Amino acid sequence: MRPVRLLSAVALLALAACSRPADKPAADTTAAQPAPPPPPMAFVTVIYNIPKSAQAFEKYYWQTHVPLVGQKQAEIGFVAAELTKFDATLDGKAPTYYRQAVLWFNSMADLEKGIATPGFKAVGDDLANFATGGLSALVGEQTNDASALLSGDTTAFVTVIYNHPKDAAAFESYYAATHLPIVGAGAAEIAFTRAELTKFSKNLDGTPAAFYRQAKLYFPNAAALKTGTGTAAFKAVGDDLGKFADGGLTALVGHLTSKP
Repeated sequence: MRPVRLLSAVALLALAACSRPADKPAADTTAAQPAPPPPPMAFVTVIYNIPKSAQAFEKYYWQTHVPLVGQKQAEIGFVAAELTKFDATLDGKAPTYYRQAVLWFNSMADLEKGIATPGFKAVGDDLANFATGGLSALVGEQTNDASALLSGDTTAFVTVIYNHPKDAAAFESYYAATHLPIVGAGAAEIAFTRAELTKFSKNLDGTPAAFYRQAKLYFPNAAALKTGTGTAAFKAVGDDLGKFADGGLTALVGHLTSKP
């Protein structure tokens, strides 16, 4: 949606002055400039590998780690958190990864400030106490409209985690010009409630990002996800992946978790 340009008070006076004598100076007719768009939302994410003991992971995660993150939220400055668990690969096999946690910030500047705090260090130091399978920690930004980030009926999701392509420019060109329009054209049939597109900029330790991009389609529940991913429109989306994701990808289904 384009921003509405409102006439300033000066411009309104100028309209009223049209019938005044010509010897009087004309008023400034410059319209008020629209406010610049806000910076993209930024995030820190942890993608957990399969732990040695899922039971031990879940116990520590909910009893110790998640409360610790909550206690440090004000200090770290993240505005939202999303905790998810992968159920399977898209083709029904055992999930490649176990869990994902995302902390959202209003901007990359806020993120950089937040991850430099003692509170964030405490959260990071705690990971070794339960993430026995290893993990990937990354930083990135949302690349589509962030206004719906926290809205919509979203319980289940399908996600694609893209590896680095052979040619990033070619990937981005095809992704924007062809792939996303295919997703948009099939949106009503697939019936997802929200799409979230993100791009990783680096690993949390500053090294090159382990992955390239992530795309998530959210659904109201697992039944809606099963129906949506079984449609011809979703098949068209999936069939298109091989035309540009030449670095490979991981496609998973999962659900949001807010309690044990």
